[in-house]
Amino acid sequence: MHYLFEADDTLNRPIECFYYDPVSKQFPVKLHWHYFMEIIYILEGCAEMRANEQSYYLHSGDMILFHPECVHGIYAADGNPLRYAVMKFDINRLSLTSDYTPKLRSIFRSAEKRGMSSVFPDSFTAAEGIEQHFIACIDEMQQGGYGYDVIVRSHISQLLIKVLRYWQTQGFSVDRQVFAEDNSYDVYNITEYIDKTLSDNVAVSEIAKRCGMSYSYFAKKFLSVYGRSCKEYIEQMRLYKVEELLLYTDFDLNYISQETGYSDCSHMIKSFRRHKGITPKQFRIKAGKE
Repeated sequence: MHYLFEADDTLNRPIECFYYDPVSKQFPVKLHWHYFMEIIYILEGCAEMRANEQSYYLHSGDMILFHPECVHGIYAADGNPLRYAVMKFDINRLSLTSDYTPKLRSIFRSAEKRGMSSVFPDSFTAAEGIEQHFIACIDEMQQGGYGYDVIVRSHISQLLIKVLRYWQTQGFSVDRQVFAEDNSYDVYNITEYIDKTLSDNVAVSEIAKRCGMSYSYFAKKFLSVYGRSCKEYIEQMRLYKVEELLLYTDFDLNYISQETGYSDCSHMIKSFRRHKGITPKQFRIKAGKE
């Protein structure tokens, strides 16, 4: 039986960038949906993209954007070879730092509600150098060098801003309604709030309140969406941040424990050893950082 829902590992892989070759991978891509935003750029051939009961025919150089939870599928439109590049990501984990700009997820949620076009012609992608963003992201993901995730997020953010500007030429505006969504949280974007307040040791009950849910209902909903409890998610994110600080800084363990929301250094060491099998100091030595 074919199920429409496609699970994504939003915790371990909030961003995926890759080339899709129908010859070497399962094709067609049957109708499905997920919580990630997905953007596809056609490199070669012609594809039929089905989204929310509509069909779009894309040729080399064209691009399409699927909003989170959009039911979509990909099929070959003729007998010629088809290749395309893919970006899949949790838009709730992307943010801009300008004071005058709302969150990207707020902007794109508003654009979806207003019915802005999700198909972008080759004239737009060529003028804006869209293909280079895909190539850079895929190369960085494959190489995994220092700071690759920062570079990937930068390219995706640039691409999304170019999409936004394209929509503005078609009448879209970032108005009060968009800003109003910034402080609106639900179980699908609450990870943004969790990541932002990780060092504050915010209680799960407070997180549930941010979503306007009771503790018990929030706990069940979070588990169904992310495949783990909110408490487990927070612990995993803390450990990721600890690992990053151990690898890329010379901060001492006391400082790292404070930055990652642990009650004390001893608690952090015990948690790290329980999940990683070694202490933070041993981890640093093994990585050649000491």
